[in-house]
Amino acid sequence: MSEATPDEQVGDKSLGELVALASSNVSDLVRAEMELAKMELKSDAKKGAISGVMLVIAALIGGIIVILLSIALALGLAEWWNGWAWAAFLVVAGLYLLLALVLGLVAKRLIGKIEGAKRTRRTLKDTPGALRHRGDSDTPALKD
Repeated sequence: MSEATPDEQVGDKSLGELVALASSNVSDLVRAEMELAKMELKSDAKKGAISGVMLVIAALIGGIIVILLSIALALGLAEWWNGWAWAAFLVVAGLYLLLALVLGLVAKRLIGKIEGAKRTRRTLKDTPGALRHRGDSDTPALKD
């Protein structure tokens, strides 16, 4: 396959050579775009993985902090209640039980509102009918 050199005029080439040259250039361009996309996606995936690990570590530290604050609250209540540590820890556990119940009810309500792509199912159901009958004409676009 011949390529146009800087000192050569494009008008000196035949139509077949020009089509082959254009096709080669388009192929090279598509190949280069694919390589660029691969490099960008690889970089984004690496950043996403590092961010995910950092979020997991932050969540773990947050969980440890919640445990430590819960113990501090229970010990503070036990001190305030003159040594009734078992009751203080029971109150803290009750608070967490209440929080879990509230979050569970909110989650159940949100799950109940999920529609399951109702509009998409409706449009998918209507698409074959629209393809069978074009606009106002009586001739079907597709035959069964």
